[in-house]
Amino acid sequence: MYEGPVQDLIDELGRLPGVGPKSAQRIAFHLLAADPADIGRLQDALQKVREGVQFCQICGNVSEEQTCRICKDPRRDATVVCVVEEPKDVVAVEKTREFKGRYHVLGGALDPLSGIGPDQLRIRELLARMGADDIKEIILATDPNTEGEATATYLIRMLRDFPGLTVTRLASGLPMGGDLEFADELTLGRALSGRRTV
Repeated sequence: MYEGPVQDLIDELGRLPGVGPKSAQRIAFHLLAADPADIGRLQDALQKVREGVQFCQICGNVSEEQTCRICKDPRRDATVVCVVEEPKDVVAVEKTREFKGRYHVLGGALDPLSGIGPDQLRIRELLARMGADDIKEIILATDPNTEGEATATYLIRMLRDFPGLTVTRLASGLPMGGDLEFADELTLGRALSGRRTV
């Protein structure tokens, strides 16, 4: 344990996701030794994020304005919406340069054990978009884990009654360069059931 402000800094850094006690301590001591100008830039960046970043009123992605650049882009196909859990998932899909539609960010995944139910996610907003926009396809791109699967299953039930709507799920299976012997049963099973004609 360190004294006063140093321990407070380590404790606060340790509350960040993915930062354990050792990493928090390392970051804290790096900041203590950093140039004051570097600390000032970090403070400015944190302040700008706090004051200037909001969530898009249409899709829920992070934005500097009420509507994000993707929702404003007339070249994007508004009839196809990719549903993701978090804004970082939008970035992951955009990096592929394969998707030309729009997004809907849920703000998480169903996790009853952590107290996250449908009311804590942006599901009502998705259903409102269905009623207001001419959406033809919803791509469910939730994470391939227990929470993501539960969320996708719930959304499939909610969306199945919309006429003319196609609901698809991202294919999942074996990674490029992977070996069959190291694949778990669930991944290999999904790869087999999602096979396509060549």
